[in-house]
Amino acid sequence: MTDIAQLEKDLLDGVASAKDEAALEAVRVSALGKNGSVTALLKTLGALTPDERKVQGPAINGLKDKLGAAIAARKDELAASALDARLAGETVDVTLPVREPPAETGRIHPISQVIDELTAIFADMGFAVAEGPDIETDDYNFTKLNFPEGHPARDMHDTFYFPQKADPRSEPGAGGSRLLLRTHTSPVQVRTMLGQKPPIRVICPGRTYRSDSDQTHTPMFHQVEGLVIDKGSHLGHLKWILQESCKAFFEVDNVNMRFRPSFFPFTEPSLEVDIQCRRGKDEIRFGEGEDWLEILGCGMVHPNVLRNCGYDPDEYQGFAWGMGIDRIAMLKYGMHDLRAFFEADVRWLNHYGFRPLDFPTLAGGLSP
Repeated sequence: MTDIAQLEKDLLDGVASAKDEAALEAVRVSALGKNGSVTALLKTLGALTPDERKVQGPAINGLKDKLGAAIAARKDELAASALDARLAGETVDVTLPVREPPAETGRIHPISQVIDELTAIFADMGFAVAEGPDIETDDYNFTKLNFPEGHPARDMHDTFYFPQKADPRSEPGAGGSRLLLRTHTSPVQVRTMLGQKPPIRVICPGRTYRSDSDQTHTPMFHQVEGLVIDKGSHLGHLKWILQESCKAFFEVDNVNMRFRPSFFPFTEPSLEVDIQCRRGKDEIRFGEGEDWLEILGCGMVHPNVLRNCGYDPDEYQGFAWGMGIDRIAMLKYGMHDLRAFFEADVRWLNHYGFRPLDFPTLAGGLSP
């Protein structure tokens, strides 16, 4: 009995002194495990006489029960202590500002925003959005758009051509098979006319590429072009569409436009469009003032382009226009350097970007 009493004291002291659950588990295994000290005592009961078993049995089982209860109590104490320590280490300073959710901290790039705005404007007028590949053939990018052989736009210093193939017919203008990065989104108009019958009413936003780089030009930039093909379309329709779309985009009640004669290979007659504005020190206001700002080019689709796309110019006619998305974004939102659009500066994007859930609508306002 003296040995059992001493063992009980040693084991209970070990339980009480356990610093963590791992140390407590070690005490349990040393006492109650397969080869533990209490388990060894229980195994001796079968060899005892009945009288000895009556004395030793209750003592050993009592030791087992006391030890189990002590281990459970100590385990609860250690768990409560660990929870208190965790809570003390994970305190929240309620005086700190609340962190904004990802939907609030993310930003939409101004180019994406302006494309969405233009899509909303022209969708309200019944236009669909057409897209095409960035890598085009010489035929779609130049020949079918009535660019003559030797036109400056076909030169290497203005157009990014892919390496020539061994086939001599891959020379620019020779069969039109040489590949290049499109210099405008007009090939999308060609693909649209080749792929469907009139009436056609589409806008074509997308990336374009030219060998140029300065404060207002980059090798890759964005354009949006519009195309209408029908039997009765004319310049009056074009003028109305441009006036209404500019009023909606710049969010002004009135826009005065000036149409000047110009030349583009794919339109005849060709026009450049200026809009009335007032230039301030850090901004340009439209719909007022005495200055004029060129904003886009347009015209009636050239009969040769219609023929190249399989249309009879005596039956169908149409008009087209195009403008730089990057440029009108700069004008509307007061940005001064086009190169910043492509530098991936998060600080710039946080300043000029738009909240992800502020979708542009004509009813609710295009810009937040």
